Amino acid sequence: MNTALKFRILIAVISAVILQACNTGKTNDLLLHKKWKVYDVKVPENDPYNLTQVTQARDLKDGYYSNVYYQFLDNNVFVATIDNKPDSGKYQLLSNGKVISVTASNGDRKHENLVTVVKLDDTHFDMKVVSGDFHFILCTRNE
Repeated sequence: MNTALKFRILIAVISAVILQACNTGKTNDLLLHKKWKVYDVKVPENDPYNLTQVTQARDLKDGYYSNVYYQFLDNNVFVATIDNKPDSGKYQLLSNGKVISVTASNGDRKHENLVTVVKLDDTHFDMKVVSGDFHFILCTRNE
């Protein structure tokens, strides 16, 4: 392999790493120090229609997720407040900021939850989560 080709490959790899770091940083900046309140639970658009899943999404919205907030804080601290009861853990951004790994406070991945970022801007954060056999989109907004 000639030197010019090696140099172009090296530049391409470095550029990809820098772009990945920038996207992860942007995701983190948008998440940090905001109180994200769940306001809706939806079935992902591309999932096949399933009455049980639709019913479960409505029940989750009106029940479990009716008073839920998420916060992403410094040092990768994650706080979930469910019905005014906070619980904390750690979070890590994966896949170029498109996936968030949430673990116990000690970082133990034994009970890791992975969520996929569907939409994220200054005011809205929609995430795809797994519950049982189904996927749901938790729609949150910055409070």
